[in-house]
Amino acid sequence: MSFVFRWLLRLVSGVAVVVFLGGVVVYYLAAQSLPDYNKRYALEGLNGPVEIVRDNANVPHIFGTNDPDIYFGLGFAHAQDRLWQMTTLRRAAQGRLSEVFGTRTVKTDELMRRLDLYGVAQQAVAAQDPGAIAALQAYSAGVNAWIATVNKDALGRGAPEFFLFAPNIAPWRPADSIGVGKLMALRLSSHVQAEVLRAQAALLLPAGRLRDLLPDAPGAGLVELPEYGALFPKSWPQTATALIAQTPRDDFLAVVQPWAFAGASNGFAAAPARSAAGGTLLANDPHLGFSAPSIWYLARLQLATGGVIGATIPGAPIVLAGRSQTLGWGGTSAYVDDQDVMIEELNPANAQQYRTPQGWKPFQNRRTIIEIKDAAPLTITLRNTENGPVLPGGHYGLASITPPGHVAAIRWTALDPDDTTFTAMLGLMRATTVDEALDALEGYKSPPLNMTLADTGQIAMQVIGAIPSRDIDNVNQGRLPNLGWMEVNRWKGAMPYARNPRFLAPEGGLLGNTNNKTVAAPFPDHLSFVWGDTQRIQRWQKLMQDRTVHTRESFIDTQLDTVSVTARALLPLIARDLWFTGEAAATGTVEGQRKSALDLLASWNGEMSEHLPEPLIYATWLRLLNQKLIRDDIGPLSDQFLHPDPIFIERVFRNIDGAAAWCDIRQSTVAETCADLSRIALDEALVWIGETYGTALESLRWGDAHVARHDHPVLGDVPVLKWLVNIRQSTSGGDQTLQRGLTSGAMPRPFDNVHGAGYRGVYDFADPDSSVFIMSTGQSGHPLSRHYDDLGVLWRRGEYLPMTLDPALARAAAVGVTELVPRP
Repeated sequence: MSFVFRWLLRLVSGVAVVVFLGGVVVYYLAAQSLPDYNKRYALEGLNGPVEIVRDNANVPHIFGTNDPDIYFGLGFAHAQDRLWQMTTLRRAAQGRLSEVFGTRTVKTDELMRRLDLYGVAQQAVAAQDPGAIAALQAYSAGVNAWIATVNKDALGRGAPEFFLFAPNIAPWRPADSIGVGKLMALRLSSHVQAEVLRAQAALLLPAGRLRDLLPDAPGAGLVELPEYGALFPKSWPQTATALIAQTPRDDFLAVVQPWAFAGASNGFAAAPARSAAGGTLLANDPHLGFSAPSIWYLARLQLATGGVIGATIPGAPIVLAGRSQTLGWGGTSAYVDDQDVMIEELNPANAQQYRTPQGWKPFQNRRTIIEIKDAAPLTITLRNTENGPVLPGGHYGLASITPPGHVAAIRWTALDPDDTTFTAMLGLMRATTVDEALDALEGYKSPPLNMTLADTGQIAMQVIGAIPSRDIDNVNQGRLPNLGWMEVNRWKGAMPYARNPRFLAPEGGLLGNTNNKTVAAPFPDHLSFVWGDTQRIQRWQKLMQDRTVHTRESFIDTQLDTVSVTARALLPLIARDLWFTGEAAATGTVEGQRKSALDLLASWNGEMSEHLPEPLIYATWLRLLNQKLIRDDIGPLSDQFLHPDPIFIERVFRNIDGAAAWCDIRQSTVAETCADLSRIALDEALVWIGETYGTALESLRWGDAHVARHDHPVLGDVPVLKWLVNIRQSTSGGDQTLQRGLTSGAMPRPFDNVHGAGYRGVYDFADPDSSVFIMSTGQSGHPLSRHYDDLGVLWRRGEYLPMTLDPALARAAAVGVTELVPRP
């Protein structure tokens, strides 16, 4: 027995030693790719010396003798810290993920190839002005200089992920940077999804109920639209409804998920008359899906026109949100209707032709091959019509709304090969006044944004981006998929930039946007019928008007505000027949638990604080109530409505135009009232909460459910590694708060915070160097770096970093100074 024990002990000890040594080897190899920030490099492609001073938050401050060298330095710094992220974004834009990740990304690659984002990016390079082309080339040279250094000095392949996947890295090219921008445009686009969803719902609901489920944002009315199914053969809608819930999802890379939440943001500004210090104020926090590392990267560039500091995206030499010494800028998604689904009719006698206003025409076809790791390559035929690329029914759920004998093509402003967005953004970075910025942004095409601007004396908001010009007789006005062969449905180019909405020097001294409806012009001069917010704007208005003058601190408080006006408005509606009407109930009973919950909610002010129980009770109740209202009417399509629309709930409980009909469950014999459904949903919510978080309601914490998920897009699901690469944070806020923390809506953790302000900035031009900014993770994309998640701690606590252009402050306690010199 002792002999067996000794050998078992030796075996276990041996295994432990092997595992330990293996861990040491893995750590050593992974650590080799941690960059040394205190080093001198002699590199080709430089005109003069470049200095990269990394402050104590690892934000690079880049100094040089000319602008191309500055962009070279930014490319070098991006590659040092985010090489894996950059190459993955590039592969996504190119439709080449499957070469590395195998079959799991084939569908994503197919979508990117059919849209041809990278092909458009390649064409767009030639459309830039000479200065922009020089910037792109210099930036690419900087990226490639780091790649060459990694290969020459065997620096751990540049990132630890390259030990797990293909290590080969193609040289960076100017088209790659524009391709990353196109990828972001796709991420911020939502009108294809909106058209498909409205068409799907239109096949299941009468017009009146469709207006309930997908209500217009409050404002001007709209003329009645034809029913979608009436446009096609009568036999089709019955077969189409079976396809509605059959859209497969590829859960890889949030940057290209077609059903991902479109961009959301807050942007607001105050003129000197509304500022306590007498200078303009500007705040901006763009909301995107969370990831580890964040999509954002903080940087300062010392250009010939002056210093520029703010948020960049690794892969492109652009400060997308930031400031110079005299100008600040920040964007919010404008929700311009820049996409249309065009239904194309096939020639019954020749499926290689489609119908146009001039008759049948052949598709423009070309073949492309998707290489797939550990599988045979896939050859697909790309088809284009005059309206745009044709997408198969498996994308965006198009099969469910495309009749037999037809295909769907996508019209989208981002597919314009003459896109000069990059040149326009470089011009913005060089501008010194609001007027100069407005002129520079005329060439901006996609994605459409509300650009908030502030110089030392005035503020403005400009809708930038190409706005499609539609015929006034357009059949569906861009709200539903349209018939592509009708001339009246086709775009007439783009509206002139001068017609884009502009708000300059407002009389009240304040302007802002929370993705809310900005204009109420009638079609076709409208911007959109779909908007990103109807609720947060109300809270912003109150906070702005509560004070005569504002400060940097009041703007910060507004960014971090977690009060839900939605909760304040909806609770009195959904609980009006439950509050103060119940009888005494014993502890431990359903009635007793319900009474306890209602007592808590009755005294709650709507603050979605991570430390409170009420937000969890409210959010669970509203979520289950929403599903009870719609599931029996639209079946599996209800899975597309995981976030309750406050206007829909209000219409139902106020019985606007008979909307209370949603409360009656059609499959039951009893006619349920809204009060019945509200009570049942609350009881079910409390059961779910009890099973998941416990029955002691006073001890619940919203933050235990509302956990920010900053997941590594590739390794986030890998056992063991996920504990190293994913970042989790308990957070406040919710779906309709200014400090927005959009919940996933998906079981088993429906309240995970998956989409919010990955970057926050507040700029005070009374004292520009007192401006502040922060991002949600850290500057480094290397999980072993202390800068992988260090800024996330500050971000979660609502703290900020100094946003200074003072070189002395940048050098104080710097973590390193990298010197780049021309190779002799």
